[in-house]
Amino acid sequence: MTGPRAQRRLAAILAADVVGYSRMMGMDETGTLDVLREVWTDCFNPAVARFQGRIVKMMGDGALVEFASAVDAVECAIVVQGAMSAFAAPGAGHPPVQFRIGVNLGDIVIEGDDIFGDGVNIASGLEAEAPKGGILVSDAVHAQVRGKVSVTFADAGVLDLKNIAAPIRAWRWGDPSAAPMAAAPTKAKATGTTPSAIPSVAVLPFTNMSGDAEQEYFSDGISEDIITDLSKISGLMVVARNSSFAYKGKSPDIRLVGRELGVTSVLEGSIRRAGSRVRITAQLIDARNGAHLWAERYDRDLTDIFAVQDEVTLQIVGALRVTLQPMERARLADVPTASVTAHDAFLQGRAALLGAVKDAALFQRAIAAFQQAIDLDPAYSAPYAGLAIAHVLDSINHWSGAPDALGTAARFAAVAVEKGPNEPYSHYAMGVVKVWQPDLEGAGAALERALTLSPNFSLAHGALGMQLIYTGQPERAIDHILRAMQLEPGFSHTTLHFLGLAELVLGHDTAAEAAFRERIHQSPNTDLSRALLAATLGRMGRTDEARSVWAEMMSINPKYSLKEHIDRSPFQRPQDVSRILDGLAKAGLPDRTGS
Repeated sequence: MTGPRAQRRLAAILAADVVGYSRMMGMDETGTLDVLREVWTDCFNPAVARFQGRIVKMMGDGALVEFASAVDAVECAIVVQGAMSAFAAPGAGHPPVQFRIGVNLGDIVIEGDDIFGDGVNIASGLEAEAPKGGILVSDAVHAQVRGKVSVTFADAGVLDLKNIAAPIRAWRWGDPSAAPMAAAPTKAKATGTTPSAIPSVAVLPFTNMSGDAEQEYFSDGISEDIITDLSKISGLMVVARNSSFAYKGKSPDIRLVGRELGVTSVLEGSIRRAGSRVRITAQLIDARNGAHLWAERYDRDLTDIFAVQDEVTLQIVGALRVTLQPMERARLADVPTASVTAHDAFLQGRAALLGAVKDAALFQRAIAAFQQAIDLDPAYSAPYAGLAIAHVLDSINHWSGAPDALGTAARFAAVAVEKGPNEPYSHYAMGVVKVWQPDLEGAGAALERALTLSPNFSLAHGALGMQLIYTGQPERAIDHILRAMQLEPGFSHTTLHFLGLAELVLGHDTAAEAAFRERIHQSPNTDLSRALLAATLGRMGRTDEARSVWAEMMSINPKYSLKEHIDRSPFQRPQDVSRILDGLAKAGLPDRTGS
């Protein structure tokens, strides 16, 4: 007589294990248990809950977790590994706590609250082979998450796992011997300077308490100005605007923000503007434990707004015990304009320009606001830089149909640098203009100058990465692109595109594919990333996939011509262009025209 049929289901299984647990316990049992208790309580368990997992069992040195989605399982693993550097070693001379994590998608058998079967066994086998601090996933998982998660996995080959009969193809993230990979947005460590190595801060968008939605640009602008000022300090790592502003309108747990953005402290506050008066409250919070480091309230005339920003910046520097260099102190003391009204117009223009990428109608609003700022203070450099960037975007996107938008951008950039020789935004604008002129040597010099003035300027790091790709230095380009991602964990789709391009010209096809797929995921209507993904797939011999991607691209933009785009792109090495076009040729695609 047969027994009841076993209950089965398909599930994503995450297996995690603490590296060197026995040795750590032998060295300091109490300290190890204390740190692990903090890891489980403050990091691992909240991450599992966030991604709707179910902890099946926990051992002192590991855990087994079930998820309904492979994407959720991998994103959970990324968050956990990204957060681990925030936890101290058990004691002096002891190794830090690290996880190995394996993830598999497979059939499991359910018995009560426990799970069994090959799906579980393969996850455990992958965990045993995972790199320290890294993640190893099965081919089944990789097929589900490719292009949907924020890291790039490298092919780890076919592995013989313990107690598993058939070899398993696996994919790896976190092994320094692998090809360069995109770092997790939760805690990118691309350049070797981990967030815990120097003080780090994220400035959340200040809450608009004015009771007027039209004042939103003002509270956002003050928040961004503080980010800009802090970015000029070399002894501080400052997360860029786009990542911080992902929390706008939310009330997140500051400790979670710290882990997701890879920072040790977070500034939050509110702004109330009424007539010529402004009230600003600000508080700096330790993201590791939620403790308040500093708090203050300012009731001032609007004319004092720059002084308040400087005071907030200096208070943060003092609270984090950062030493200011003399030149940094001088730069912070610079007042960009004597006209508060001009600055207000610039803030409106900058807010409109940020939205113009998604809504071209905002381009004209940005132009008008920047021009108003210039009319109010012709010596104010920032709005000239804003106009330069606006006209570069117009040249690329053909918003106005102006025949010489790039020439107009160049003229505004020159004035911006002349009027603001120590303004990083002006040199950044000049660098972007020169990339597209093209004057790559001049672009490099301008962008290097912007980074000298503002070491945490993520946009300048990204633009310099682009310049280095075109000048045939993709290895250096990746350093700057990944630095931009570290400063901007919620990195933009454009940065991802250039990461993919750098990997492609280096011949790192697997990494290039993952970057392009993630860019397409974030920007579904992109034509260029699809064209380059098709070239990458062609190089890998995946002809049918390449043709399918190309068909998607042509349905989005039937007039697209890759040749026209490459002709406009200032590649200095013919072999880089050949690598792209050869990939399309291998897939039998029209490499010379878009028809």
